[in-house]
Amino acid sequence: MVRGISIALVLGLVVVSTAPLQAAEKDIVDTAVGAKQFSTLVAAVQAAGLVETLKGEGPFTVFAPTDEAFGKLPEGTVATLLKPENKEKLIAVLTYHVVPGKVMAADVVKLSKAKTVQGKEVTITVADGGVKVDKANVIKTDIVTSNGVIHVIDAVILP
Repeated sequence: MVRGISIALVLGLVVVSTAPLQAAEKDIVDTAVGAKQFSTLVAAVQAAGLVETLKGEGPFTVFAPTDEAFGKLPEGTVATLLKPENKEKLIAVLTYHVVPGKVMAADVVKLSKAKTVQGKEVTITVADGGVKVDKANVIKTDIVTSNGVIHVIDAVILP
């Protein structure tokens, strides 16, 4: 039994230690597609025509709202933003979630603000053991990709 637990622990460590290497082989878009919790974000990136940009060299830091985060928006907001006539608004919202460069969690907590690709700054606060970007909580950090890093947030932030 002890031997079985040891093997399980070793296998668990192998999986954990190789996970960042696997993610780092994929770019931001492919990592988001593979994560399954970002289907709304991926659809929005496609509708905005930002796929090639986020597959580019970067590096980029993306504060990525989950599908649940998009679900917190007022009813009809996502559908409205995805319409072709609202492409510029959608681009503004999405690029507000992106900071140029690769900003790891250890660096994010040292910042009080960061300029986004959209042009405006997000406010970063550290309190009660957590980090907020504007009013969104950072719920997972440092998902390393080949062209940057993703930090998962629980709300859509708006410029």
